[in-house]
Amino acid sequence: MDIIQAIILAIVEGLTEFLPISSTAHMGFAANLMGMEETEFLKMFQVSIQFGAILAVVVAYWKKFFDFKNLNFYIKLAIAVIPALILGKLFDDKIEAVLGNQIAISTVLVLGGVVLLFVDNWFKNPTVLDEKEVTIKKALTIGFWQCLAMMPGTSRSAASIIGGMTQGLSRKAAAEFSFFLAVPTMLAVTVYSIFVKTWGEGTAQATKGYEMLLSSHDNLILFLIGNVIAFVTALIAIKSFIALLNKYGFRFWGIYRIVIGIALLIYFYSVK
Repeated sequence: MDIIQAIILAIVEGLTEFLPISSTAHMGFAANLMGMEETEFLKMFQVSIQFGAILAVVVAYWKKFFDFKNLNFYIKLAIAVIPALILGKLFDDKIEAVLGNQIAISTVLVLGGVVLLFVDNWFKNPTVLDEKEVTIKKALTIGFWQCLAMMPGTSRSAASIIGGMTQGLSRKAAAEFSFFLAVPTMLAVTVYSIFVKTWGEGTAQATKGYEMLLSSHDNLILFLIGNVIAFVTALIAIKSFIALLNKYGFRFWGIYRIVIGIALLIYFYSVK
């Protein structure tokens, strides 16, 4: 991986992480188009640059995250992230196995797009307009919905936003709670990928993420650049998405997913 490739992947990650279109699918397609070899470092890089996107949420909503008097906010996020922590650990190997299956990911992209076409019609009368009205029970339910995104191509953002809307949240409230929930979720994933997970387990090249980063000055530079770029682009995406969601709803994103998903299926079948 060179610096240009790292920057492109980071831009893709930052722009798509908080949109309901699957950052995993888009990064996988971008890497494939650039002819990048699917190395353990590439897989770790795609996961770990989520840290930059996390910081973007914290900066965009800094008043919320640093309001230490609002303990209920932290409690709800802590409870909502529990399902992802448990199921993520249990199905880690299976999730990683699917990451290289671009046809499966593209298919899920299309199916998720079909769902988004109808979401606005299913949830027309929201009763929860603000995060403060989200109960602990609702937060936990949204946390379980988020786990659907463990299937690459689903989109963590789409799963958690739809989960929020099933609990009566408005589109704006569901999107913002999805952003908030992304922080502990993606922080846990990033820490796990760098310090806990053994990449290439069972092979002679088995190594921890931090060992890959420290083994090469170039790897460390790519990691730092990737997170900075992901931070900047995610900040732009977060601010833009709320406005677009309020104005157009989910139908646009559904059409986008279907079109891109079909294009990807045609492409990957043609190069098999």
